[in-house]
Amino acid sequence: MRKKFDGLFEKCDGVLLTSSHNMRYVSGFSGGEGAVLITKKHQLLLTDSRYTEQAQTEAKGFEVVETNDWIKETADFLGQNGLKAVAFEDDRFSVAEYNKLKELASECEFVASKTEIGKMRMVKTAEELDKIRRAEEIGCRAFEYILDYIKPGVKERDLALEIEYFMRKNGASGTSFDTIAISGTNTSLPHGVPTDKKVENGDFVTLDFGCVLEGYCSDMTRTIVVGKASDKQKRIYNTVKAAQQIGLDAIKKGARCADCDKAARDYIDSCGYGQYFRHSLGHGVGLLVHELPNLSPKSELVLDENMVVSCEPGIYIPGFGGVRIEDLVAVTKDGCENLARVTKDLIEL
Repeated sequence: MRKKFDGLFEKCDGVLLTSSHNMRYVSGFSGGEGAVLITKKHQLLLTDSRYTEQAQTEAKGFEVVETNDWIKETADFLGQNGLKAVAFEDDRFSVAEYNKLKELASECEFVASKTEIGKMRMVKTAEELDKIRRAEEIGCRAFEYILDYIKPGVKERDLALEIEYFMRKNGASGTSFDTIAISGTNTSLPHGVPTDKKVENGDFVTLDFGCVLEGYCSDMTRTIVVGKASDKQKRIYNTVKAAQQIGLDAIKKGARCADCDKAARDYIDSCGYGQYFRHSLGHGVGLLVHELPNLSPKSELVLDENMVVSCEPGIYIPGFGGVRIEDLVAVTKDGCENLARVTKDLIEL
C-alpha cells in the first residue's frame, strides 16, 4: 500500500488520512473513527476503545493505537519521529482539527493533498471490481422489481422506499446516496427529492439509486413513461439515449475525461437541447458514489483500465420534465464493460 503514496513521499514524510473511505481503503478498517498515519517506516491506525478489537481484526499490517485523542497522539508521534511534512485530506479536515494539530505539532508542515490522495483509488483491483459489479446487479434487480410497483396514484416517496427496501433485502448494507424517485414536471430537477406527489398517467418517472455492498457503491438511473409517451417525450428520451451511447463509445483507456463529456454534450447540443444538459457526463464510483475521475468539461484526467465511471447524460426542461439514463462502466483497453444490464429502450407502463 505504501507504493500508492510514492509521489507524496517525494515531498512529504508521511500521509495522514481521516476520511472513513480512505482509512478503509488503505487499512481495511471499516469503523470509520480515528485516523491512519503512514510513513516510510510506520503504518499506524489510531482509534478509540470502541473500535480496538475491530481494528486489530481488520487492519492487517497496521499498528493499532488505542487513544481517545487521535490528534494529540498523532502530534506526539510526529514530534518523536522528527516528521517535518505530512500530506493530509484538506477537504475532510475541520478548521478546529487543523488548528489543534498545527498547535500541537508546530514544527511540522501540513500539505493539502486531497487530489493526490483521491487519485490513489481511481484504478480498481479485481476484488473491488467484483464488489461494484455485484452492487450494480442488486440495483438492476431493484429496477426490474419496481416496474411492477409503478402505476398512477403511487407516491414518489413510496417508490423510493420500496427501492431501498428491496436493495437492503437483497444484500445491500445501505444506499450509496439518497434515492431519487420523481415524476412529472419534477423530473426537470437533476437531483429532485421524492415528495408526496402521486404518479399520473403520462408522467416521466426518473429513478436514480444505488446501494452499498461490502463498502462499495453502485449507481444507475432509468427514466420511464407511465402510459403512452408523447412525441416530445420520445424525442427527448431518444436524444438522451443516443447521447449516452456516444458517451459510452468514447470511454476507453487513454481517453481524456473532458473529451468523453464533449462527445455526448455536442450531440445533445446539435439536437437543440444543449442548454438543458445541466451537469457533467459522469463521475468515478467506488468506496464513494462520487469520486475521481470526473467526466466533466474541466477535467484534465485521462482514463485508465479498471477505472469505474458513470455515463449519465440528461435533458431537463423546466415545466415539462426531464430524462436521464445512467450506466456504470468499467474502463477497458478498447472500450468499457457495462455493469448495468437492464434495458435502455423506452419503457411505457
